[in-house]
Amino acid sequence: MRGGAIALAALIAVLPVALAAKAPLTSQRPVTRTDLAEKALEKTGLPRLVIPAGPAMSAVAVPGPPSPALRPKPRPGALALMVAGAVPSEAMSIRPRPRPPAAARPAEIVQVAVPPALLDAAFTVRPQARPKNLQRLSQVNAVAYVPGKVAGVLTSRKGSVCGDPAIKGTTIPPILSRVKGCGLEDGAKITSVAGVKLSVPAEIDCTTAKALKTWVEDTAIPAVGKRGGGLSALQVAGSYACRPRNNQKGNKVSEHGRGRAIDIGGYVLANGTTVSVLKGWGSDASGMVLASMRKEACGPFNTVLGPGSDSYHRDHLHFDTARGRGPYCR
Repeated sequence: MRGGAIALAALIAVLPVALAAKAPLTSQRPVTRTDLAEKALEKTGLPRLVIPAGPAMSAVAVPGPPSPALRPKPRPGALALMVAGAVPSEAMSIRPRPRPPAAARPAEIVQVAVPPALLDAAFTVRPQARPKNLQRLSQVNAVAYVPGKVAGVLTSRKGSVCGDPAIKGTTIPPILSRVKGCGLEDGAKITSVAGVKLSVPAEIDCTTAKALKTWVEDTAIPAVGKRGGGLSALQVAGSYACRPRNNQKGNKVSEHGRGRAIDIGGYVLANGTTVSVLKGWGSDASGMVLASMRKEACGPFNTVLGPGSDSYHRDHLHFDTARGRGPYCR
């Protein structure tokens, strides 16, 4: 009886350990997952902390903090290398190196003497002088031998001369003559005045050209009026010519010889009709126009001659700007 009791007590003591080692599938106590913890721990590669198991516990792995990696040994810095003498201080300095003396410079550097004129042309900001116009220079040289000057004669881009846009033509160089009293200094070749053309260019001075323009605007154009479409042109019978008065030998030099006179032989209408002084003077219609032209010319011109003055002016009207005396109108 006593021995049976001892065997029963031993069985009761051993039974919990056996049940803890291998629990039945239907047991309500959770199964320790030591095998899963081991596998997870092996995948992480982390160290584990082993806790001794008690009577009813098995070993459990707990991950601990990762151990720090070893630092690499520090490399010696630039200052340490300079102190140790491994690297020269000139190589580590940020100060620029001084230029070598001229004797130690490379042989390719050669000093070249440049003329000062070339240096001035290369570095100056002033533009270079324009080359001479050879064509204009040749034209100036061609007329350089002519003495005197053209005074008071202005030519615009539109072909105006004598400073008046209503007087068209070209300037001419001074005309010199061996005959005393002849010559034309302030001269121009007039082609039209106040829109009225001249049959041939008249070589006269600017004073005479301005007087002709005044006469055309104030007298000739109003005198013709609307007849035949109006005044279109003037027939020029004479302008500059170095000759005596009336072409008579022994007479004084005519105002034509000074470029101060112009002879009008007739006029032309816009429809092409030509009226001459020789044939029109004294007629009913044209005679009145010519008479008005002659009468009103005394004022702009100092001398006015025409039919009836003498036999030399029966076929033209003579206008001039003689200086030094009063008007002479016959």
